[in-house]
Amino acid sequence: MVSSAEPSSSGSGTPSGRARGLVLKALLLLGGALLLKRMRKSATRWDHARAVTNSLVGEKFSREQARRDPDDYFNIRMVTCPATEMVDSSRVLYFEQAFWRTPQKPFRQRFYMVKPCPKEMKCDVELSSYAIRDVEEYKNFCDRPKGQRPQPEEVIGDIAEHLTTIHLSRCERGKRCLYEGSSPPGGFPNTWGGASYCSSDLTIHRNGEVHTWDRGYDEEGNQVWGPKTGSYEFKPARLSNNGDMFSPLDSRPIFSLDKMESSFVVNEQ
Repeated sequence: MVSSAEPSSSGSGTPSGRARGLVLKALLLLGGALLLKRMRKSATRWDHARAVTNSLVGEKFSREQARRDPDDYFNIRMVTCPATEMVDSSRVLYFEQAFWRTPQKPFRQRFYMVKPCPKEMKCDVELSSYAIRDVEEYKNFCDRPKGQRPQPEEVIGDIAEHLTTIHLSRCERGKRCLYEGSSPPGGFPNTWGGASYCSSDLTIHRNGEVHTWDRGYDEEGNQVWGPKTGSYEFKPARLSNNGDMFSPLDSRPIFSLDKMESSFVVNEQ
């Protein structure tokens, strides 16, 4: 019969056995922590992409900015809505801008593709814009019943050339924004209006506002189109509609074509 005071064959009661037990426990805890961190990181990357998607979707206006500074900004309607989803889970959004008086005649139409930044990059969300093969077919896409829109499989086939990419990062604590970012240094090729390249800045605010600043530059670095004093400030319709849509300001004479062209890039198609 074995005495109760005799150590077991495993050696767990010896100092060396206890040490091995502590090391094993530490390794298990470390492995669990690393696994949990990896799972959280993976979930967070797509959470960021979903948050950006949700913030972009909807109808927004630059009405209040146009009231404050009618010489430099127009009341623009910006509308974005889901169009399809890619195999890798990237979200494709349809985007258009029009002067508020003529929403049926958008001057800018794009597809946005939203997905997490590549792991090797120090950003959270990659937002790329693409041209549309047949812009006429997509006019007022978001305003139409789903049965009267191009279907998801058609959308994928209508994604044309890549235009720009903005890398967004979560804003630091204490700032009003949720995400902010810009195109890479040097921007992207653009030949509209005498430009050689273009750059873009985007800021998404906590209250649903989206601030965009798109600019074109010639080979000498001179700005040839886009706002010169700062971003366009688009507020959700429920926030911007704090006055009569048909206010005296919006009844002012129609702007000149030269001014419009210096502020925006219209569709080249």
